[in-house]
Amino acid sequence: MARMTMLQAIRDAMDVAMGHDPTVVVYGEDVGYFGGVFRATQGLQEKYGRTRCFDTPISESGIVGTAIGMAANGLKPCVEIQFADYMYPAYDQITQEAARIRYRSSGEFTCPIVIRMPTGGGIFGGQTHSQSPEALFTHVAGLKVVMPSNPHDAKGLLIASIEDRDPVIFLEPKRLYNGPFDGHYDRPVTSWAKHPDGEVPEGYFAVPLGQAHIARKGGGVTVLAYGTMVHVALAAADDTGVDAEVIDLRTLLPYDLDTITASVRKTGRCVVVHEATLTSGFGAELAALVAEHCFYHLEAPVCRVAGWDTPYPHAQEWDYFPGPARVGAALTKTMEA
Repeated sequence: MARMTMLQAIRDAMDVAMGHDPTVVVYGEDVGYFGGVFRATQGLQEKYGRTRCFDTPISESGIVGTAIGMAANGLKPCVEIQFADYMYPAYDQITQEAARIRYRSSGEFTCPIVIRMPTGGGIFGGQTHSQSPEALFTHVAGLKVVMPSNPHDAKGLLIASIEDRDPVIFLEPKRLYNGPFDGHYDRPVTSWAKHPDGEVPEGYFAVPLGQAHIARKGGGVTVLAYGTMVHVALAAADDTGVDAEVIDLRTLLPYDLDTITASVRKTGRCVVVHEATLTSGFGAELAALVAEHCFYHLEAPVCRVAGWDTPYPHAQEWDYFPGPARVGAALTKTMEA
């Protein structure tokens, strides 16, 4: 089994998909010759040619709009929005066209596109390069939303997303591209080379959408997290000694309600963690689901830990970032309630 960074796993997933299916095309700003701003597509144009991996003008609306047309005519575009923060000009195309085609055509057309977006903070990108807009997509019927936390899942989930017949928003936590990050920014940077989830099967394999993963088993409190916050939650549990069960959602839509409810009914407590701003974040939906389906099992109120309701600051990055200290405090408070 090969060892890969998340970037390498994502690139390998596209390579495998393009090799298996000639209808898969990859494109976006600087995606072809340059290999993408993070080099996620490096080498694909050289291997598959300029008709299957190519550069586009700086027009997110154009990128997604052409992908919708291609999908309606039999292709499977996997396109890149350079940063999730740049997706807003394409939001109309995503929500009003891609998400609605199956419905407005009574199933005559589907829209098998994947829109890849580097997301989140932790790299001092400031307010316009650090946003986490997942809640803006989970609110839209017709879309699927995925966010992996490690190279193994990144490859398997991306292959599954490319094969899906409906549009998939594939959010990539860019702080995790080259190694796991637990929020302890003052400690040495770690890599995926020695991490168990850095082992990625070679060739084809898929991780089904809609299935969460229990990253850490425990009996005291359930932690619901995704992306970078999975590693922060694991660190917080270790730092505090709380017997936490950490669930990596992996797919936000469709979500794995069975795994969520089974864990909360076992522990009786729940902490929800995400990097996006608190108000109307996806954590609110998770808290509502837990309250609805596990009310009589709860021993304490559901607690949310998230980014503050402010644009992502550059100079005060670590005051905004929901680190292990804030998550650990929430775990301890919930256990004492």
